[in-house]
Amino acid sequence: MYAVIETGGKQLRVQEGDIVFIEKLNVSPEETVTFDHVVAVGSDNGLKVGTPYVEGAAVQAKVLKNGKAKKITVFTYKPKKGEKRKMGHRQPYTQVQIEAIQA
Repeated sequence: MYAVIETGGKQLRVQEGDIVFIEKLNVSPEETVTFDHVVAVGSDNGLKVGTPYVEGAAVQAKVLKNGKAKKITVFTYKPKKGEKRKMGHRQPYTQVQIEAIQA
């Protein structure tokens, strides 16, 4: 069984036991979080698609850790003007493990 959930403005396809990185949530590690914005649920019986969400469906996940991704370098410049700017960015994330899918 799998589910397509919506979190952080993105949609993810998840199964039980998956470990995924999502946009940062304000929860501490070892807590349980419930995703109720389930767009679709697939099983042996077929695919159930919501309009926009599947009614009564939820996905339980355990938060493993919060952290920041590797640094990326952003460099902008304007040719022939002597204007340049170098910046860095580290995207915060939450790592969760999917525990259960209720359809």
